[in-house]
This record gives sequence, structure tokens and C-alpha cells, in this order.
Amino acid sequence: MSWQMAAVAAIGGATMAQQNAYGKFNQSVNDRNALVKEQQAEAIDNKLQLDLDSFDKEFRKLEGSTLVKTLKSGVTKEGSGQRIEKYNLAQAELEKSKMAYDAEIGKAQAFEQANFARISGQIARQESKIAMMKTATSTGTSLLTMQG
Repeated sequence: MSWQMAAVAAIGGATMAQQNAYGKFNQSVNDRNALVKEQQAEAIDNKLQLDLDSFDKEFRKLEGSTLVKTLKSGVTKEGSGQRIEKYNLAQAELEKSKMAYDAEIGKAQAFEQANFARISGQIARQESKIAMMKTATSTGTSLLTMQG
């Protein structure tokens, strides 16, 4: 084997090693991005719980304030007072449902982005493998041409 053939083989091997490292690196970056998105989904869950707890606290204050104002005005808890209380409870449940729905949408988007990142990483890895095969073929062709 001549020194030119050895050089071509060495360059081909080095190129393939770089392509392999590049593909693995890109896949690991995308896998990390997927984990970050999954952590965002978990954070959305935690934020929802905090928001619901805060909302419940504020709602209890509102209920107490409304009850005091209602009783102060001379209205009994039956009739108008009862309707106000039912309305406030219905609105509170509606608001909680909206918060939960928004959180579920946010989590679904985060998981979708995580899946997309993983797929992108797998594609990057496959592209590097294809590049490695092309380099191996090209190197082999060059060596065969030089030998013949």
C-alpha cells in the first residue's frame, strides 16, 4: 500500500469518526431538549396546583366578604343570598375547569415538542450513519481506483 492510499484510508476513517460523533452529539442534544420539554410539562402541573390553591384561598375570601355584605344588608341567606352563593360557586368551578384545561393543553404541547425533539435526534443520527456509508463508499472507491 502506497502512502497515498494510506492517507486516503486515514482521512476516510477520520471523516467517518467525525460523522459518527456529530450524529451522536446531535441526537444527545435533541434528547436533552426532549427532557427539558417533559420537565416543562411537570412544571405546568405544579403551577396548576399552585394556581388552584391560590384561587381557592381568594375564593374563600370572596365568599366570606359576600356573606358579610349580604347579611349586613339585611338579606337572609335564603333567596337572593342563596342565588348569589350558587352563582359564585358555579363561576368558581368554571374558572377552575378553565385553568385545568389550559394546563392540559400546555402539557400536551410540551409532550408533543418533546416527541418532535426525540424524532429530530433520531433523524440526525440516521443522517450521520448515511454520511458515514457514503464516506466509506467514496474511500473504498478511491482506494480501488488507486490500486487498479
